[in-house]
Amino acid sequence: MPTITIAHTTIYRYRMAVILGPHRLMLRPRETRDLTLTTFDLEIAPTARIDWSHDVAGNAIAIANFDVTTDTLSIRSHTTVVLEAPDWPVFPIAGSATSYPFLYSAEDWTDLGALAAPQYQDDTGRLSNWVEQFVMRRPTDTLSLLKDVSNGTTAQIKYEIRESEGTQGPLETLDRGYGSCRDFAVLYAEAIRTLGFGARLVSGYLYDPSDDRLGSAGSGSTHAWVEVFVPGAGWIPFDPTNMSVGSANLIPVAVARNISQVAPVAGSYHGEDTDLLAMEVVVRVEDQ
Repeated sequence: MPTITIAHTTIYRYRMAVILGPHRLMLRPRETRDLTLTTFDLEIAPTARIDWSHDVAGNAIAIANFDVTTDTLSIRSHTTVVLEAPDWPVFPIAGSATSYPFLYSAEDWTDLGALAAPQYQDDTGRLSNWVEQFVMRRPTDTLSLLKDVSNGTTAQIKYEIRESEGTQGPLETLDRGYGSCRDFAVLYAEAIRTLGFGARLVSGYLYDPSDDRLGSAGSGSTHAWVEVFVPGAGWIPFDPTNMSVGSANLIPVAVARNISQVAPVAGSYHGEDTDLLAMEVVVRVEDQ
């Protein structure tokens, strides 16, 4: 059970003092059966009024409101968590869902809603055709199928660190043949949804003490993966970037239907585009 400290710093520098709009912060890890949050501190300069709430997915949201102008905005979070996830998890999948295809219960299907519907347009069914290569037969073992799609994503798409903002759509990733962890996650989630599974995107941190996993940059980084809902087991984490199942190396912060909904820091300022000189993000994920 490693105890892990996370330092996440985001700094914006402006050409002149600007008026800051509200900033939406998703930095507080989600407590789960595999993760215990022991400390969380948020430091913001200039001083801001912080309003906390939970969104529809249960994510902790901090809204920072500012009363002064500034040429520098610094947002720092300091977190300590205990990670209790097993290296080799066993998932108690319900008997009704051990073989694919299966039907969600009416209640589950209603609650999953948009999480089970593809979010990107695919008029010609290219993504459906792509994911069908992993369905060896019907019926087939559910967990094995989910693993095969995850492993196949990594086998066919080259991992590439991408510093630019935004996320590629699934067809764009297939066309380019490369992507970042968030591109892998979007492709996997969309592929699984075309097969009828409920899936949600997860943003958080990658714990990588041996420095041998993709998606880790130096001492730490933000990371993206997917959780798939399987009756009996509930939400099962899949990290297609590293072909892993379970949350042994994953520290979730936020879950959502669309990757754009889980940005760690999102906000605005009043001024010209050229007023923003630089943005710096530094993440450190370390053993305590």
